[in-house]
Amino acid sequence: MQKRALGTNGLEVSALGLGCMGLSFGYAPIPDRNQMITLVREAVEQGITFFDTAEAYGDDNEVLLGEALEPMRDHVVLATKFGYRNGDFSQGLDSRPQRIRLVAEQSLKRLRTDRIDLFYQHRVDPSVPIEDVAGAIKELMAEGKVLHWGLSEAGVQTIRRAHAEQPVTALQSEYSMMWRQPEEELLPTLEELGIGFVPYSPLAMGFLSGRFNKQSCFNDDDIRRDISRFTPQNLDANQVLVNLVREIATEKNATPAQIALAWVLAQRPWIVPIPGTTKLNRLEENLGAVEVSLSADELKNLKDALEKIEVSGDRYPPRDDTRATM
Repeated sequence: MQKRALGTNGLEVSALGLGCMGLSFGYAPIPDRNQMITLVREAVEQGITFFDTAEAYGDDNEVLLGEALEPMRDHVVLATKFGYRNGDFSQGLDSRPQRIRLVAEQSLKRLRTDRIDLFYQHRVDPSVPIEDVAGAIKELMAEGKVLHWGLSEAGVQTIRRAHAEQPVTALQSEYSMMWRQPEEELLPTLEELGIGFVPYSPLAMGFLSGRFNKQSCFNDDDIRRDISRFTPQNLDANQVLVNLVREIATEKNATPAQIALAWVLAQRPWIVPIPGTTKLNRLEENLGAVEVSLSADELKNLKDALEKIEVSGDRYPPRDDTRATM
């Protein structure tokens, strides 16, 4: 597996990470726990060293990851997140310094480790100055409990203020062929400051793999059920994007998912996408994206084609507090 440096603070990880939310949260049906432990360990065998979880994914997500990775802890990078009241998306934001410390201590126990390699603020809390958040992180770093810190879905002004207080290693945000807004201000700012970029949903919650069409149905406890991108009308309207990816995949003897991931990887050498999966065959398929090369001409043609496609539907429900915060 190829390695990449996440920014300029010395954190090196596999070129692809594994987003672990779906191992026990978010996408129905919830898979068998023992099978997910096997999948995580197989990911390590296949060369993945970067694993992403969060307090808000439920206690068992960190517990599962901690159990799976304990035998090879020194060979992997664990990233987790704080920022929601009582670790519950529905209860709103809470990044008070005392809460950050509490989450760190609890995550260390659940992850069966003595340090968090990368500790993200899950969403910016407008009621707590980012300087106070950075100060709390600085204390945890001084104690060796946190090695690097990052932000998620933060705007460029917040990133600059946070970075001035305590250098930020990585910024996590949604980024894919379907959601390219980070290209406008975010990527240039990260490049200027030497901050790595960790795109989540690089396959647009599976859409870019070509798995869904207007006949697709989602269970009541599947988060896609409440996202307008996944209504039958918008699934149908957005097939033009899937068709583009399929066309390139055929030309490159690859799968649509591999093309979508290869495109993200090609944007900057300090980008490390974290696609999630609960299936071994999908894990192996995603890993194949690292070997897919897109030429400068192919990337330009893709850019031109993507700019002509208007994506239908929002990436989150209107009630969800997930927009980037200034």
